[in-house]
Amino acid sequence: MEKFFSLKENGTDVRTEVMAGVTTFLTMVYILIVNPALLSSIGIPFEQVFMATVISAVIGTLLMGLVAKYPIAIAPGMGLNAYFASVVGAQGLSYQTVFGTVFIAGLLFLLISVTSLRKMIIDAIPNSLKYGITSGIGLFIAFIGLKNAGIVVPNESTMVTLGDLHQPGTVLALAGLFITLILMARNIKGAIFIGMIVTAIIGYFIGLLDFKGILSVPPTPVFFDIDIAGVFTHSLYSVVFAFLLVTIFDTTGTLIGVTEQAGLTKDGKIPRAKKAFLGDAIATTVGSLFGTSPSTAYVESSTGVAAGGRTGLTATVVAILFAASIFFSPLISAISSVAAITAPVLIIVGCFMMEGLAKVNWKTFDEAFPAFAIILTMPLTSSISTGIAIGFITYPLMKLFSGKGKSVHPLIYIFGVIFMVQLIFFPTH
Repeated sequence: MEKFFSLKENGTDVRTEVMAGVTTFLTMVYILIVNPALLSSIGIPFEQVFMATVISAVIGTLLMGLVAKYPIAIAPGMGLNAYFASVVGAQGLSYQTVFGTVFIAGLLFLLISVTSLRKMIIDAIPNSLKYGITSGIGLFIAFIGLKNAGIVVPNESTMVTLGDLHQPGTVLALAGLFITLILMARNIKGAIFIGMIVTAIIGYFIGLLDFKGILSVPPTPVFFDIDIAGVFTHSLYSVVFAFLLVTIFDTTGTLIGVTEQAGLTKDGKIPRAKKAFLGDAIATTVGSLFGTSPSTAYVESSTGVAAGGRTGLTATVVAILFAASIFFSPLISAISSVAAITAPVLIIVGCFMMEGLAKVNWKTFDEAFPAFAIILTMPLTSSISTGIAIGFITYPLMKLFSGKGKSVHPLIYIFGVIFMVQLIFFPTH
């Protein structure tokens, strides 16, 4: 183990790596509750999503730990699962068809990960669009959290308005939100997970949560509940592109941030980057075959690095803990069924995703407006792909007419034309 993970070389030991793995797991285990809750709301069987979430997390994180040897965990991504649900709900598609888009996006990600295409795409897309996309998704999922909690409700004259704060579910969601915020303000490790558990306990005592058990034999995984042909029948190319683009951004950003934090970069470059991207791409592809949305590297991995994690042993521990969680499906199912317990997580994670806004050059209008347009459009249209399209259309146009057209990569012009044609002639709504 010492030789395989190069523990001494990285200034760590087995005990530190194990504790780092436990820390990372506790900060991201909420995905086992939130992901099935989101996707089962559109008709996918809870047990199917739960097992698919575990399987993709275990496979992706093990590959990251044993092959890329980084202390980074992988699981179905927040935002991507909300987008998946919105595509099914808004377009009236079967979830099997949308799993087909995830599968194709995963295969494309695999292709990009083993070629120079990945670097070309990342380099071509301007930072303002990248930050705008991430932040827009953050607002989108925070809005879903507010809606699920009953904090905001539909209104005929103003579209949305403040909900009835006396409703038991809304009161529980607000209590859970403030409890979690207090834990985070106190820098408690695993604050989000602990907040969910405390909220669940309160929900149990006020009659909103009904436990039917804690432990059970793991549910049987469902394999290949997927419709690939439907992707082409319904021309869901923009959905595939949205999944691919966001997954690339998420993984790249997290990989850079966490490896820099751990001191694992060399001359500004990430060793074994291709192996790290392969782990994410394989997890996404396999996850779609079992029944979950795309996977991504988790920024919560930074908590494990802060606890001393420096090698793939940290990620391996996380994968083992995810695998053990399959025996707790009744407990997780009960918690997932109460929206008030999971809603605070969506709101808080939405806040995390706004960090990139500080890096947008707001004083340069042709940089600022495309980012603003993305951030505004995503939650208001309930469509991540529409927000991406608006950004890719407005950015090259503004640069072209401000005399800076040559600074824009040709790929952005191509994407802009494709998105404009798609919005005009093949709208997704």
